[in-house]
Amino acid sequence: MELLEILDSNLALIVKLAKFILEFISVLCVILGLVKTLQQALRFRHSPTSLLGNVRLCFATWLALALEFQLGADILATTISPSFDTLGKLGLLAVIRIVLNYFLGKEIKEEMEIQKMLD
Repeated sequence: MELLEILDSNLALIVKLAKFILEFISVLCVILGLVKTLQQALRFRHSPTSLLGNVRLCFATWLALALEFQLGADILATTISPSFDTLGKLGLLAVIRIVLNYFLGKEIKEEMEIQKMLD
């Protein structure tokens, strides 16, 4: 029984560390997305017709990636959640992130089609 408790506490520690790493990567994605988006804006500043589409597409792609990492962190968090209340809250966050990612993906696809028509 003692071995099982040791393994359980180690698993909880590993999950917390992995969750932190995934959340950190998510934050990096948003920051990198902002930097790349600003670079896009500066590159296309002389072409206002394609500026908005390219900037939105760039940032939306990074946001979608960040949401994927956040969802992974949420999934890991549910493995060590001690209560139904915590599971419910995490489940709700996961659903919200999935819905956001779905609509963001649709918007990215539409924007890519518009960019292909402009090129």
